[in-house]
Amino acid sequence: MARKLISSGSPFEKTAGYSRAVAMGDWCFVSGTTGYDYATMTMPETVEEQARNCLKTIEGALKEAGFSMKDVVRNHYYVTDASFADRVFSIFGEVFGEIRPAATMIVCDLIRPEMLIEIEVTALRG
Repeated sequence: MARKLISSGSPFEKTAGYSRAVAMGDWCFVSGTTGYDYATMTMPETVEEQARNCLKTIEGALKEAGFSMKDVVRNHYYVTDASFADRVFSIFGEVFGEIRPAATMIVCDLIRPEMLIEIEVTALRG
């Protein structure tokens, strides 16, 4: 079974030695993804805009690996403030409302102060 490595072009991937996603067979594991716009390396100020960027990057990685958002079976959401939950739930509902993967949200610190949210997903084709 071949392992396919996917990059989003983020400089963090090379520096820290990881792939945006790794696909093997019917599985795809997408690394924790923050809200950067990797084309411009800018970070939006709001958690809502960051969440949308995260999902856009994740969707692109899944597509490149031969998957779609409909294949997502597990989400981990990391936010820096519990109050962000109510601000991003409707965004997640727009994307995952019909898919309904298993999900967990954790309140924690992230590695840069501008990062307000990080999203990690697992997809299973089939």
